[in-house]
Amino acid sequence: MDEYTAPDYENVALITIDLQNDFSLKGAVCEIDGTVEIIPNIIKILRKFRKKNKPIIHMVRLYEKNGSNVDICRRKIVQDGLRLITPDSEGSELVKVLRPNEKRLNPKKLLNNKIQKIARNEFVIYKPRWGAFYNTPLEKLLNKHQINTLIFTGCNFPNCPRTSIYEASERDYRIVVVEDAISGIYNKGVEELKNIYCEITATKDLINKF
Repeated sequence: MDEYTAPDYENVALITIDLQNDFSLKGAVCEIDGTVEIIPNIIKILRKFRKKNKPIIHMVRLYEKNGSNVDICRRKIVQDGLRLITPDSEGSELVKVLRPNEKRLNPKKLLNNKIQKIARNEFVIYKPRWGAFYNTPLEKLLNKHQINTLIFTGCNFPNCPRTSIYEASERDYRIVVVEDAISGIYNKGVEELKNIYCEITATKDLINKF
């Protein structure tokens, strides 16, 4: 790391990706292996961020029943009747133990590309595709809070977390990847992230850094 890539823990935000019931819970309709196992680590990180009043941004997906907003690789199965992260369903909600309160997602607001504030310095944003920056207000929110460093956690590294990390890199954010708080991560992926100067860390080390 150097003066351009080293994390700035004063101007940092936590990004969680797709930690919704349909992806995260045992036996869920689209359970992603390893996600339920990382939840205790994410809880620890969330607690630290809430204590320090640092921004937390939960990126989520929502699929309309008719498949109209679904990416083409999943559109057919949704149109054929698969009910996955459907707006207003329990499966679309953030995993309960990760929520700051009992407030539920507001699909109407989220699907209209608006930011939903769910607690002090804690927000939810809907992303229509893999990447957290693609057609979302994420960058605008980060600029508002003068954020230059992003910490990534969440569900299924090969898809949404990896895409989001590369999107962040091409926007010149400093990047921290919490290896034991992202499901589906693998050695080659970690090696590639190091090549673009992401800091790779573990939960216990991260929470001691600020």
